Amino acid sequence: MPREVEPSINQREFISSAIQEGIRADGRAPLQARQMVIRFGNELGWVECSLGKTRVIAQVCATVTRPFLERPFEGIIVINSEFSPMASSAYETGRPSEEEVTISRMLEKTIRRSEALDREALCILAGQKVSIVWVWTLRVTLHFLSDEGNLLDCACVAAMAVLRHFRKPDIEVVGDEVTVFPPEERAPVPLALHHQPMCVSFAFLGPKNALVVDPTHLEEQLANGTMSISLNAQREICVLQKAGGVALPADEVMRAVNVAVLRVRELNDIVTKALEKDSKTRVIEVR
Repeated sequence: MPREVEPSINQREFISSAIQEGIRADGRAPLQARQMVIRFGNELGWVECSLGKTRVIAQVCATVTRPFLERPFEGIIVINSEFSPMASSAYETGRPSEEEVTISRMLEKTIRRSEALDREALCILAGQKVSIVWVWTLRVTLHFLSDEGNLLDCACVAAMAVLRHFRKPDIEVVGDEVTVFPPEERAPVPLALHHQPMCVSFAFLGPKNALVVDPTHLEEQLANGTMSISLNAQREICVLQKAGGVALPADEVMRAVNVAVLRVRELNDIVTKALEKDSKTRVIEVR
């Protein structure tokens, strides 16, 4: 399989000189992100997110299972990331790269470990004996279709959007018996979310380590270092991850955090408006 092409010397010099003038190769300002486009599928729990030419599809499915022994009254959420060579020649089937591992871990920390989802609300039937406890297991699968930079932010938006879009089947509990109703009989129920974290990624370019948001694939290759901040609209930081050898003063980190707060609020508004539009469309189709 062909390896990823390294940037040329001319590309390095052009990006470096342009960023010193406050210009990026695609015409954006340093702190300007690309347009986020969200498209929902015909079924609940399917979403495609595009950030520029970067594309990610997210899907959710729910099944009734037994809980983990150490957490008997909590549901289970599993996040699977599937990187295809179709997205980039840097990815190989069966051999996860360092970037793939980093993205998967960041998504795990942002969504599952930050308790974004109320896992206790996924408990269906609880008793004194663990053997009669049943919970919902949610499986979030992310398919990476195209990598033109900043896969992490696009994947995180896709994951949060699909969790807000998904509806689990309504249930009825009588004694120890659980009845799961199909959507034709009872309307599915939305998931309970504690908060809605998003990831915002930065790259440091040029001799002065200029801060840029939403880096492209070329900018990621030429960056002196990168940093990703996972937080919610209430300014609560879930994860802060920095890669690369460039040293950053505290005020530069705080500047990135302030930019990330505004970006997260913008992303939440985009997701909310997309969900409202999809909801209205579904109501019209039903009528």
